[in-house]
Amino acid sequence: MNYELFMSEALAEAQLAAARGERPIAAVAVVNDAMVARAHDRVEETNDPTAHAVVVALREAARRLGRTRLADATIFVTQEPCAMCVGALLESDVDALVYALSDDREGAAGSVIQLAQHPALPRRLKVVSGIRRDEAAALFAPVPL
Repeated sequence: MNYELFMSEALAEAQLAAARGERPIAAVAVVNDAMVARAHDRVEETNDPTAHAVVVALREAARRLGRTRLADATIFVTQEPCAMCVGALLESDVDALVYALSDDREGAAGSVIQLAQHPALPRRLKVVSGIRRDEAAALFAPVPL
């Protein structure tokens, strides 16, 4: 699987999110080396606190594939997911999570808490981090005046 390519798609989607006044967080769902869904945060647009990029991408992937179990999916995200999003990944049976930038405030795949591979939970995610990290970090940098 081409991690660089699919993270590039997530980064492009994150730029769209930022242009629309959302956090520059985006997710891409990949099954069998094909992108089946892409999404960005839509919290502000929809006034929905659960409209995080990961959740929106999972909903779209499930709709397009016609199934709720996404055991063959890899999710690429520009920033490490929060506890809600990691929970959604686990509940969807997603195989792997690939993220660019760690989240030292809310990250639930190892930075703040470890839900993605917690030994007490019945499911675990394969996790790869740091793919195109610098490009993702640049999206969160303050805009110079």
